[in-house]
Amino acid sequence: MLKRIFGVETEFGITFSLKGQRRLSPDEVSRFLFRKVVAWGRSSNVFLENGSRLYLDVGSHPEYATAECDTLTDLVAQDKAGETILRELVNHAQEQLREEGIRGEIFLFKNNTDSSGNSYGCHENYCIERIDDLSRLEQVFIPYLISRQIFAGAGKIVTNARGTNFSMSQRAEHIWESISSATTRSRPIINTRDEPHADSERFRRLHVIVGDSNMNEFATFLKVGTAAVVLAMIEDRTTVLRDYDMVSPINALRDISYDLWCEEPVRLVSGRDMTALEIQDDLCERAEMFIQSREMPPDLVQVVRLWREVIEQYRIDPMLLADRVDWIAKLQIIERAQSRFGATLQDPKIALLDLLYHDTSLERGLFYGLQSRGRVTRVVTDDQVSLAVETPPATTRAHMRGTFIKTAKKWRRDYTVDWVHLKLNDEMQRTVLLKDPFKSDDERFRKLLISLERRDKHE
Repeated sequence: MLKRIFGVETEFGITFSLKGQRRLSPDEVSRFLFRKVVAWGRSSNVFLENGSRLYLDVGSHPEYATAECDTLTDLVAQDKAGETILRELVNHAQEQLREEGIRGEIFLFKNNTDSSGNSYGCHENYCIERIDDLSRLEQVFIPYLISRQIFAGAGKIVTNARGTNFSMSQRAEHIWESISSATTRSRPIINTRDEPHADSERFRRLHVIVGDSNMNEFATFLKVGTAAVVLAMIEDRTTVLRDYDMVSPINALRDISYDLWCEEPVRLVSGRDMTALEIQDDLCERAEMFIQSREMPPDLVQVVRLWREVIEQYRIDPMLLADRVDWIAKLQIIERAQSRFGATLQDPKIALLDLLYHDTSLERGLFYGLQSRGRVTRVVTDDQVSLAVETPPATTRAHMRGTFIKTAKKWRRDYTVDWVHLKLNDEMQRTVLLKDPFKSDDERFRKLLISLERRDKHE
């Protein structure tokens, strides 16, 4: 069976204001936000009992990286668990601010741009086989990423040389290269910095940084799932894939982002012209044939079926995908407000709606307002999200990491962990190296857990 490992890293925007006026800088707010974390973890960079990583990134952005997942439902639950964990930190920080007499409210946004034009990312990680020839990625995977905006974009009002327009993607204007080892100086679609966090002779971690942060669970499910299927086809050398290499990938990324109804084709190196919808349709057709001849995980079989449904619905009427696609849901909210107020896209009221769609507050956020009214297609339950807050995925390396952290905390042991290492900071400095992300149990790991309990009993 072609199992896959994937994960998502999300940077959040944060602000603290009173009646629309900023009261504290993002750096000051983040210090309050992470006080509780630093109190128990002695750091603003920690791994949690659910196997995930929580830390404060450059620019005072809280960042949550899901544990390694091998099912899409685990991934979506882990992603939403990150929102839950950060909401709890926001509530705790809000109480501290009130106790110190600082009036105002913390806003935590799951978006990709701030009011100053800075961009922060939602990065996807895929564990793929060790390949050094990246040509198939350039010919197939990058065009797939560029064209998947039609269902994966979060939507944004953008003002630039084109005027003020609605764009499918928040990140499209901030990407400058197709493939690069940089992440901030010249953001690429794919980052090639070779940090596998696994056995480097067997695995490569493909780091995708072009994607938007999705509020909609279905969008995350489809975004990561279709990417995993396309990568499986690329790895399978017997699968014949068309060369979709674009003459100007970055221009195509931007052009497609504004072409909401996929009316304008982009020029391929082969001389053909294809719209984003046509590229997705062609890839989906090949994926349908691929899964028929392979033993695939059930969720990846399901994602190909849903991929087809979205493509066909987009072809008939894209606006009927508002329950599954973030940019379409947001566009509907904005168009209704424009009609009601007689407002243009430049109106501050409309800009506020654009932002509030990404508010992670269950009471205030526009997305969660839609969800509470049953107007959003979900793929996990609230119970699954609650479980993912405390519990790591059971079938990947994350199970060992999360269990080790929970056990070490229970027996009050000093420990250090990262994606690959589990270490007890005692006189023996016992360390277990976890180089296989697919492996959820290990004899060395079990011995390490037993040694924790035995030592404590003897003291």
